[in-house]
Amino acid sequence: MAYGTKIAKGDAYKRAAKQRRHIRIRKSVSGTAERPRLVVTRSNRNIVAQVIDDLKGHTLASASTLDTSIRGGEGDKSAQAQQVGALVAERAKAAGVEAVVFDRGGNRYAGRIAALADAAREAGLKF
Repeated sequence: MAYGTKIAKGDAYKRAAKQRRHIRIRKSVSGTAERPRLVVTRSNRNIVAQVIDDLKGHTLASASTLDTSIRGGEGDKSAQAQQVGALVAERAKAAGVEAVVFDRGGNRYAGRIAALADAAREAGLKF
């Protein structure tokens, strides 16, 4: 007899809705060499930001809460997202990137996503 785990309808619906939002956003958002895409990936514990040139398929800069400079840092998850935003902006500027297109990855522009974006703007990255 086979045993499996049952996924609640609400959880499966949330994942599918987020995927639909991300696909809808990616239809219109694309990164170029002059204006790469700032991608934000959020999990329950961590947040990752990458600056990607979609034409070449290269990651120009990245930062995460798993970086040694941020890992175990002080503050809540929004404060850590601010640190990630400042760090990715600093690394992008070092790579010669001045302006980006923001890809929120299907997430709502609130909380940690907004904190990361605001910190990147304050660090000098143009959206």
